Amino acid sequence: MKKKKRYTIIFLVPLVALFIILAFIPFKHALVFEYQNTEQILAYIPFSEEHKFKIKYIHSIHLSDVVESYVVTKDEQIQQYELMYEDYGIGMPSNASEGEIFEQKDGKYYIKNMKRIFPFFDLRIGQVVANHTVIYKNREYALSEYMEPGTWVRIKIVKLNFFQQLKGVNILEQ
Repeated sequence: MKKKKRYTIIFLVPLVALFIILAFIPFKHALVFEYQNTEQILAYIPFSEEHKFKIKYIHSIHLSDVVESYVVTKDEQIQQYELMYEDYGIGMPSNASEGEIFEQKDGKYYIKNMKRIFPFFDLRIGQVVANHTVIYKNREYALSEYMEPGTWVRIKIVKLNFFQQLKGVNILEQ
């Protein structure tokens, strides 16, 4: 009986230790929304095969839609590759930068071929008009449903471990 108990402990202790170690190893790529710059995860979108997303909001002056399109680069940076807006004027670009393409189509303005790369970007979730929304795989998720309006969030790409996933809200599962 004593030998059986000892073999159980010899087997069980390394197994538990292995589980604890694995729980802290980052493995899941995700678009993460952190509280300010504290690394406290408020919400995230786990990436599968699709590494593109968009941020849509209502412009505070024109009260029309603006859509910023992003892709995750191979070195896990965020690249803005397109900007779409409906009203030309205050607070909006008047033309494309070098190497970019400016188009007008169906009453909307586009700046395409953008290569603006960021390790992260900050966003304050709109309190009144903005209605910040993330678009992933053609589905829209209003950020105010997952974070308090007025909250300053840092948006970046992170590999999450098991415990980090438990701390934040998986937007796709809500």
